[in-house]
Amino acid sequence: MHERQIFAGPRSRQLAQRAHIRPFAKRAALIAAMASSALPLTKAHAADGATFDLGDGITFNIGTGVRTSVSAVSAFAPSAGYAMGGNGESTIARYNLDDFRIYSTLTLNPYIKVTVDTERGPAGGEGGPIQILDAIGQFEPMKEFNIWVGQMLPPSDRSNLDGPFYLSEWYYPGIVSQYPGRFFGRDIGGTVWGKLFDEKIVYSAGIYAGHNWQYLTSDQNQDPLFAARLAINLWDPEPAPAYYTGSTYYGKADILTIGLVGMYQHDAVGTVVRKGDYAAGNVDVLMEKKFGDYGVLTLEGAFYYYGSDGVVDVSPSFNGAGTTAMVGGITQGPAYLLSGAYLIPYEIGPGKFQPYVRWQEMTATITNTSATQFDVGVNYVIKGPDLRITFDYAHNTASFTPSSDRWVLGLQVQL
Repeated sequence: MHERQIFAGPRSRQLAQRAHIRPFAKRAALIAAMASSALPLTKAHAADGATFDLGDGITFNIGTGVRTSVSAVSAFAPSAGYAMGGNGESTIARYNLDDFRIYSTLTLNPYIKVTVDTERGPAGGEGGPIQILDAIGQFEPMKEFNIWVGQMLPPSDRSNLDGPFYLSEWYYPGIVSQYPGRFFGRDIGGTVWGKLFDEKIVYSAGIYAGHNWQYLTSDQNQDPLFAARLAINLWDPEPAPAYYTGSTYYGKADILTIGLVGMYQHDAVGTVVRKGDYAAGNVDVLMEKKFGDYGVLTLEGAFYYYGSDGVVDVSPSFNGAGTTAMVGGITQGPAYLLSGAYLIPYEIGPGKFQPYVRWQEMTATITNTSATQFDVGVNYVIKGPDLRITFDYAHNTASFTPSSDRWVLGLQVQL
């Protein structure tokens, strides 16, 4: 997960983690600098980064994405007292580097690519300030059938496949989107994906290392995680690459998509003394409709169910596991998400305003607790997801926890 939520939800460890300058990034920057002086620049577009021709049909693309914000959180917010120095008497201010990503792709020929993306590490700097986000070997012979191997986003819900830059709202809906992930929703494994029937059907399925892998005492032979997603585009195909998604396309197409997701892993929850199977799934729907001179309406909804076989999972730090170890924190129960946005058709300055609302709720059936969050805000859209300013207000309530409020002013840029 991203550090996508300030509030503590049913799965606080994943909310603190979860869709880039170590030695790799330094080398990538050096390659880009050398290439800019010695090689012809074939493309320099804001959304696509810069592409350099290395000869013999080999190209190298590099880009970046940054999200930064200033926020104020009521002192009674679950994270205020511990992580933010709250004393219960005042509002806590924070200045955040929410995301700093470096994207890079090496294309060896039309069918074989290697993608390496990086992201800032989780709070506390575990593993260094910059960590590997994606590291994927890609065999892409045709749009109907492709194979990816490495660390990547497994087939999952729309929010996870959006990532932070392609949501309608500023913060990730971590109360409801709780599929296990090592780092920003990623896992290690292999994915087969394709687009069929003029890209109206998008499928993805794969096998991954999965949850609690090698952290259950004396049990080093865990079963893998199986995941699959089927997306049915009833109107226009979504203008997103691979099996990725967006929660708004700012009127680029008329979208009505139904997504079906399933995940399963044997003995993935609990300990060797008391284990449980992990079985989860969701249905998500996105509708985005252009109304000509009347703007663009976006509606999104999702239903989730997470099953732990009735077993209470271990804590995220079980057996010394780190925050990116994909251990513990599984919560059993249903979750719901509803959101709406409206892109006002009139330009004010260089951009357009897109107000939005979102509601999310999850109930933990084993502990009989729940968490709810309501967001309302507005995007100032200058260049789609590549240049956008957002103001967001959120109200959060959770069992046995004082309610809390958050105000955020954020800027995101992609090059």
